[in-house]
Amino acid sequence: MNRGIGSIIVGLLIILSIFWVFEGLFFNTNSSTIKMRYSDFVKRLEAESTDIAEVVIKDDGNIELKTNYGKRYTVYAPWVKYDMDLINKMVGKGIIVNGEKSMDSSFWVNIVGNLLFFILMLFMFGFLIRGLGGRNNQAFSFTKSRAEKVVPGKKRVTFKDVAGVDEAVEELQEIVDFLKNPGKFNKIGARMPKGVLLVGPPGTGKTLLARAVAGEANVPFFHISGSDFVELFVGVGAARVRDLFNQAKSNAPCIVFIDEIDAVGRHRGAGLGGGHDEREQTLNQLLVEMDGFDVKEGIVVMAATNRPDILDPALLRPGRFDKKVVVDPPDVKGREEILKIHLRGKPISDDVDVKVLAKRTTGFVGADLENLVNEAALLAARNGRTKMVMSDFEEAIDRIIAGPARKSRLISGKQKEIVAYHELGHAIVGTELPNSDPVHKVSIIPRGYKALGYTLHLPAEDKYLISKNELMDNITALLGGRAAEEIVFHDITSGAANDIERATEIARKMVCELGMSDNFGPLAWGKTEQEVFLGKEITRMRNYSEEVAKMIDSEVQNIVNTCYNKAKDILNKHREKLDELAKLLLEREEISGEELRKLLKGDGVVVERNSGDEQDS
Repeated sequence: MNRGIGSIIVGLLIILSIFWVFEGLFFNTNSSTIKMRYSDFVKRLEAESTDIAEVVIKDDGNIELKTNYGKRYTVYAPWVKYDMDLINKMVGKGIIVNGEKSMDSSFWVNIVGNLLFFILMLFMFGFLIRGLGGRNNQAFSFTKSRAEKVVPGKKRVTFKDVAGVDEAVEELQEIVDFLKNPGKFNKIGARMPKGVLLVGPPGTGKTLLARAVAGEANVPFFHISGSDFVELFVGVGAARVRDLFNQAKSNAPCIVFIDEIDAVGRHRGAGLGGGHDEREQTLNQLLVEMDGFDVKEGIVVMAATNRPDILDPALLRPGRFDKKVVVDPPDVKGREEILKIHLRGKPISDDVDVKVLAKRTTGFVGADLENLVNEAALLAARNGRTKMVMSDFEEAIDRIIAGPARKSRLISGKQKEIVAYHELGHAIVGTELPNSDPVHKVSIIPRGYKALGYTLHLPAEDKYLISKNELMDNITALLGGRAAEEIVFHDITSGAANDIERATEIARKMVCELGMSDNFGPLAWGKTEQEVFLGKEITRMRNYSEEVAKMIDSEVQNIVNTCYNKAKDILNKHREKLDELAKLLLEREEISGEELRKLLKGDGVVVERNSGDEQDS
């Protein structure tokens, strides 16, 4: 219903309301009176103590009576207005007698009122019919699917817009071939999977992959989130699932993509949701629909999740989501390709080295890299440049990892000195350890919420396995900051709280989970318990005695203390270099990893003074 019809209805309602009020005030004054016969009126008048208090004689022949008790009566007696004896008799008994000219509604007023009421009823009936049958009326369409339909067009996403997930693209190429030419698979008797489940951490490009499959096949794409199915009203989610698949069947071949399917596909009968709530009804309907359509129709259901372990087993059996495609975080080569895609058409300087950026962004996924390019562009625009330079990307990486620089934070000279020695403790210990990741930068510029400084380690390569010696060196590097504080100031601060927490956690995992304890050997102690409905670890079950618990605590303490003593030995060995680097860091606030390694080897380092002079340290 458009806005014009709605305005007409509102106008008619206002007119009708005014008419009813007007009629009630002026034409329906007798609505609360009781009709009386003329003979009864005469009897009341002839009584010795009459209860009539007031009489109103109207020119239309009606007489209105008002008693002492407040009751009103009406009598039709047109001759009374000519009977002066009766009028004088009433006056003699103390009755108030008045005359009044009647205001009766005319014939045309009644016609107009009835016509307006009839037109109003017609419009209200039409509004109700359109509301019940119209798809665009939100009041009556909450059972309709809210899937976003993307039709094939010139500006579509293809596999050329996807990088860093070559194995996933290769797996999905079969789906594209099926949607383009399903007869080729039907002839050989092959059945394409009904459902494809994309599994991977957040930001790895699962939704982008689904759109690329639809773009490559040039078919319609229905995109909906798992949370869009569940509503307050019971049965709405199941109705939306039915409507979604009805739309898909009428637009086949097509792709139906359900993002974050774990919102509706969790284990049934588990957790805090009860045994048969609205979410489970929606899941049941989804299972039925996936069983109900034929693959030959050309409908492929794709879904994405980063928690496949909490999905209901019925979703993962053959015939439903029977093909799983893992979308891992990209390696260094993949990050380089992703950065090239996001840098298309953007003005960048010649000094921007994409390979260096790919190495510096270990652990970044596609969404992080896109955010990195955007952050660098914002920094370039803020500084008035027309092109992005390498320093913009370097600063953008620091902002993403450690937060924006807070140069306005005032720190006393003593505290700044403690921070400098603390960060250099991490850096020197990490540099001297053979299995620690190389130091890229040391900074005492406050960043983020609490960080007063940071030491950035960059792995030389992507790691998929980690050895015991590497874990021991990581613990030692984490404790280097506290060791430096104790050696230099003979005191310790709260700045090492997070370092201690992480070191203790690594040591406990080595003992309880990884079997890297010399005293215990290859044994795992404890078992992680997870709540399926909450989708996260909430406790760790102890399957060992109190005596073993004491031994575990003792082993963890031994690992941490061994690493801490090793960190102090390294710093005592390089005590003079520690003071030299601290003086340099306090002056410049940042030191690169290359300068750090040169100074530790005894090579000269160029120091940029505030005055612009250069001096070898």
